[in-house]
Amino acid sequence: MVSRRDFISKSAILAGSLSFLKFSNPAFAETFEKKVNKQNLLSSEASATDEDFWTWIRESYTLSPDVINLNAGGVSAQPKVVQDAHIENYRFCNQGPSYYMWNILDGGREPLRSKLADLAGCDKEEIAINRNSTEGLNTVIFGLHLKEGDEVVLTRYDYPHMMTAWKQREKRDGIKLNWVDWDFPLEDDDAIVKAYADKITPKTKIVHITHVINWVGQIMPAKKIADMAHAKGCEVIVDGAHSFNHFDFKIPDTGADYFATSLHKWLGAPFGSGMLYIKKDKIKNIWPLLGDDKPEGDDIRRFEWLGTRSFASELAIGNAVDFMEGIGIQRKEARLRYLKDYWMNKAKNIPKVSFSTSAMAKYSCAIASFSIDGWKGGDITTKIFEDKKIFVTPIVYEKLNCVRVSPNIYNSTWELDRLVDGIAAIAKADPPPIKKDDKK
Repeated sequence: MVSRRDFISKSAILAGSLSFLKFSNPAFAETFEKKVNKQNLLSSEASATDEDFWTWIRESYTLSPDVINLNAGGVSAQPKVVQDAHIENYRFCNQGPSYYMWNILDGGREPLRSKLADLAGCDKEEIAINRNSTEGLNTVIFGLHLKEGDEVVLTRYDYPHMMTAWKQREKRDGIKLNWVDWDFPLEDDDAIVKAYADKITPKTKIVHITHVINWVGQIMPAKKIADMAHAKGCEVIVDGAHSFNHFDFKIPDTGADYFATSLHKWLGAPFGSGMLYIKKDKIKNIWPLLGDDKPEGDDIRRFEWLGTRSFASELAIGNAVDFMEGIGIQRKEARLRYLKDYWMNKAKNIPKVSFSTSAMAKYSCAIASFSIDGWKGGDITTKIFEDKKIFVTPIVYEKLNCVRVSPNIYNSTWELDRLVDGIAAIAKADPPPIKKDDKK
């Protein structure tokens, strides 16, 4: 239970955070506020198991009854209030596109920038609104002043688009990439930091950190790695595609000089929405990916020259922020951890099942990956969809042969029971015969 003072404080914060929802859907905002105020009487851990509340949250989405989607790590469903705002904005634009888009809706970007900055815990002048993590990180990777012989430290389990971007700079500019390798799960901060430190030389300029390794949900000690890298004179890029609004932190907590995320993942914003953070004193050091008349200026907005974009989807990001802020990041994190622990604790007792993800809260939140002896990840996902209509992600990459499971707040415990039943059935069955083309 929480104190009366805490309850009043939380209620006041909630009321002040629902600006976009109160404007676009006041009836929903009022109901939402009442539901959450009841939850404010509970601790986050107690709220995480309140199935009545989370069933109401589930009903705030437009989920298919035919498929159980456990791939929130790829892209998340949007709450209905976000979809409605997007559609309404789109219709509004079409009443007179060049006027309503550029003279009315475009004016909403600055309030949205402030809202995102509050969520991220930074200055609004450090936030650029774009389309996804790949765009934000490529802006930094290709915008950095690096020359032949400069070195970058990254890992073989970073996101593929980021590794590809760095390889392109290596080929084009003659920089050198120093690779860290892993055996998951990782459960030792000192060993993780040392692995990065061992790859740093006097020529290293950049350390690239993936905050949550997308393949298995491994949470990396970003701040400790960043502090070590800064002490050695390096700048730090943090890929926050899978961490932002997944669990409770602010961007400065990571120690990042540069940070990018996709808002259509854990924030539940419209598809193709993202955010780039650049520490204020670093903005002038990055060339924009797309041309700007002041390419070496210090205005974060010079990274937003995308040409014509969807103003309708951009402004609906504000509704997603309101929705998630209404739930509260601590309550959301507790629910996500509860869901992950719920199915993992049941699956760990199934013979032949193992995990590539730590069960420790410090190293994982919603995402976890499992393997079944003798089975390929792709065969497991095919079988579990055929049998249970559950959509999960096969991971067959480098040393990994597993299946990634990433539930979100709209998923239920009965869906996870169905997942565990499916895993158990597969573990008892014989794997498909090896195809001729698969033999070494």
